[in-house]
Amino acid sequence: MDPSFVLTLAFAAFLVAGLAVKFWLATRQVRHVARHRDAVPPPFAATVSLSAHQKAADYTIAKSRVGLIETAFGAAVLLGWTLLGGLDALNRGLVAWLGTGMWQQLALLACFAAISGLLELPFSLYTTFVVEERFGFNKITWKLWLADSAKAVVLGVAIGLPIAALILWLMGAAGHVWWLWAWGVWMGFNLLLLVIYPTFIAPLFNKFKPLEDETLKARVTALMQRCGFAAKGLFVMDGSKRSAHANAYFTGFGAAKRVVFYDTLLAKLSPGEVDAVLAHELGHYKHRHIIQRIVLMFAISLAGFALLGWLATRVWFYTGLGVRPNLQGPNDALALLLFMIAVPVFTYFVSPLMAQFSRKHEFQADAFAATQTSGQDLGSALLKLYEDNASTLTPDPVYVKFYYSHPPATERLARLGAAA
Repeated sequence: MDPSFVLTLAFAAFLVAGLAVKFWLATRQVRHVARHRDAVPPPFAATVSLSAHQKAADYTIAKSRVGLIETAFGAAVLLGWTLLGGLDALNRGLVAWLGTGMWQQLALLACFAAISGLLELPFSLYTTFVVEERFGFNKITWKLWLADSAKAVVLGVAIGLPIAALILWLMGAAGHVWWLWAWGVWMGFNLLLLVIYPTFIAPLFNKFKPLEDETLKARVTALMQRCGFAAKGLFVMDGSKRSAHANAYFTGFGAAKRVVFYDTLLAKLSPGEVDAVLAHELGHYKHRHIIQRIVLMFAISLAGFALLGWLATRVWFYTGLGVRPNLQGPNDALALLLFMIAVPVFTYFVSPLMAQFSRKHEFQADAFAATQTSGQDLGSALLKLYEDNASTLTPDPVYVKFYYSHPPATERLARLGAAA
């Protein structure tokens, strides 16, 4: 059987199957949350008000419904780019205008990114300025949104195009093992980003001030010393100018690590609860979760580049996805784009394994935090964060298994209670 035809059938089958499963899971989630909307789960009855519980349910349902439309639209766009000839038409138009060569390939990548961004823009705007606004989370102004968007585009051009040009050059000049060199460049670039992001990129979008609360600073510093963790600094980020959601995180790599608290988080949690949240994040480092995830990313990306190196030389790879390869010039950008948009269709059903891997790490980090601080403080902090972020307390169990990178509140607090 013609391999091109086989690929077309497989791609269409996986696309339809993935879309069906996504719709099934999303509708399960909506029905399950709606069914439990009118009563706070018994474990939380004494701490969570009915109004807060219903707000979380309504917020979850609203986001899920938008997600359903976005999923259907995304599948249609993907079909348009591939089997219906959109990417082929864009490529041929640029070849007619620019000829074949590096400039045409970079233009293809840039045009694809720009068109895809514009197609996704209505959903992003609706989520931010309608859904988030309706539930009191959105704080960003149109002026700030435009400024953020402009900065993101400039950064994408300044950083993305040179990396793309280097990888395209390697694809054409490094022989049959170009994929190994390209993988090395890609991994080096990602490690470099871990170092430069907190110092040079993040400050373009937010203000970071050193933590000024001396009492809290002393507590946090003592906690980090107990855990054997060194950071370059403790910072407070003005997250409230964009959203009412609260968070805290570590960023950077090696000597560039820093601790960042959202100003919204410090306004809502007690010092003991802040300690507990920080101890949870320290737990990820103590259990080497960050290293594990980096190694996993290295392995997956190596396999991906190797597979791309093989597929890029097969004509059926292009024709099976609705594209006619260039006969008089390179097809490297076409191969990159087809690979990036087609592989997620085939790997979608692996996502439950990745989610389970992440949830296991979260349980381990919770257990570590409970040994270094108060498990009761961690439980109360988590509950405040769930309530503050309007995270539903009654998600559908199957949806959780498939998508949740963090365990739902019921499971996390039950584990903490059992450990105590």
